[in-house]
Amino acid sequence: MNRREFVKSASATAVATGTGVAAPAVFSSAQAQARNETLLIVSESGPNNLDIHGVGTNVPGYEASWNTYDRLITHEMTEKDGVRYYDRDKLKGELAEDMNIGDMSVTFKLKKNATFQDGTPVTAKDVKWSLDRAVSVGGFPTFQMKAGSLEKPEQFVVVDDHTVRVDFIRKDRLTIPDLAVIVPCVINSGLVQKNATEKDPWGLEYTKQNTAGSGAYRVTKWTPGTEVIFERFEDWKGGPLPKIKRVIWRMVPSAGNRRALLERGDADISYDLPNKDFVELKQAGKLNITSVPYSNGVQYIGMNVKNPPFDNLKVRQAIAYAIPYQKIMDAALFGLAKPMFGAPADAQTQVKWPQPTKFVTDLAKAKQLLAEAGYPDGLETTLSFDLGFAGVNEPLCVLLQENLAQIGIKTTINKIPGANWRTELTKKVLPLFTNVFSGWLDYPEYFFFWCYHGNNSIFNTMSYQSAAMDAFIDGARAAAANGDKAAYDADVKGMVDLAFADVPRIPLYQPYVNVAMQKNITGYEYWFHRRLDYRAFQKG
Repeated sequence: MNRREFVKSASATAVATGTGVAAPAVFSSAQAQARNETLLIVSESGPNNLDIHGVGTNVPGYEASWNTYDRLITHEMTEKDGVRYYDRDKLKGELAEDMNIGDMSVTFKLKKNATFQDGTPVTAKDVKWSLDRAVSVGGFPTFQMKAGSLEKPEQFVVVDDHTVRVDFIRKDRLTIPDLAVIVPCVINSGLVQKNATEKDPWGLEYTKQNTAGSGAYRVTKWTPGTEVIFERFEDWKGGPLPKIKRVIWRMVPSAGNRRALLERGDADISYDLPNKDFVELKQAGKLNITSVPYSNGVQYIGMNVKNPPFDNLKVRQAIAYAIPYQKIMDAALFGLAKPMFGAPADAQTQVKWPQPTKFVTDLAKAKQLLAEAGYPDGLETTLSFDLGFAGVNEPLCVLLQENLAQIGIKTTINKIPGANWRTELTKKVLPLFTNVFSGWLDYPEYFFFWCYHGNNSIFNTMSYQSAAMDAFIDGARAAAANGDKAAYDADVKGMVDLAFADVPRIPLYQPYVNVAMQKNITGYEYWFHRRLDYRAFQKG
């Protein structure tokens, strides 16, 4: 498929779906400038929901939500090693033109000229309704808000049409940063309420397939599993008007096809090719390749510690010693990751996350531990992964399967479609699996709140319960809010040591976000959510 055929097929389906979006003139060979205002993205998988508040919204869904909705505040940008990063510690207004932080509340003045994409003014009523929704729908959105001590609708107060106040229920340094993540987006409450029902009071069915924001882009067409088309919102007030007018995001499951589209110049960007391809493309020098470590992120092997056999500590330790860590680094990742294993035996625990465990591959020790656990003849289980990110997950699981077989553990690999992964993972019934978690707020206590706290957080996918761990996490959060560095340091070290001792999940590596772009594409920015932000891109 050449560039013209590729783009034609992207636009023609928009008309076929009845959206009324005509085949855009951007595809005319006479309009070079218009082509420079269109971005063509290819990826392995796409969103299963356009609403971050939706049930089981997958990681690609974050990208759709981020680019179509605004929040009250966002991050400033900084530059490191030639890449623009979000600045964890510097915030600025997006829909808010002013932020006044008090002792137990924060007050926001809204931009008076901001409108939703249907022309309706953005008001404090919309902000309150949106935040009420986020803390009330349950699941991931509500847990995300809770991570910043944003828990009750009563915390969100309309002062006047353009002023909203957020009251604190406790001192928590995560509260303000938590208002800048994807979840507390501001939604056109009037539009969504018109499309809500008694059974669906928050209008989740409507927003699953329709965007209702004030963001820089709006979705004009979405065919699940095939493509999403975004058009620039010309009256966006959240920042400088983006240079890119149209974004076509196509799902191309075959990594070979994605690479071919890039190499021929038929696509502009891809960010989930196999690492081998990124290494080869970088060596070839025809594309710009950017590799950035996930902030606060780890790929891990998880085990359901609630049920046999992984309720047995020695079984979990056996798995930890059976993992072919270096083979995974070399054969699945081609070195594009930071190892989270093999720390020296005398290494001291640090006040940071992530940091490496002291586990190494030792099959004899693994087999001995398995026998001591009561499984001298081995056992059988399933090993699950997200098929939406098969490029890394599949070779990783095959390598692990081979090593586990050597200590008597027979595994059946369970490939779960990307659209279903989040739902299956959060049921907490998978016995053995690999997953990646990256904390949006770059603090150790935030990561551990999500992944190890016994409050039944949806990302405590191991069903891990430990009163001691909960005390360390809660203590670190309180110490951070009160500026007690000594107590904070002690609690962070305590949580890390306990996580490595109880080993409900085994860190493998800190992944890299790898992005391949044509040479004429500039403006890539690394964000905590690891997805593409279309607003800063430019095409030469």
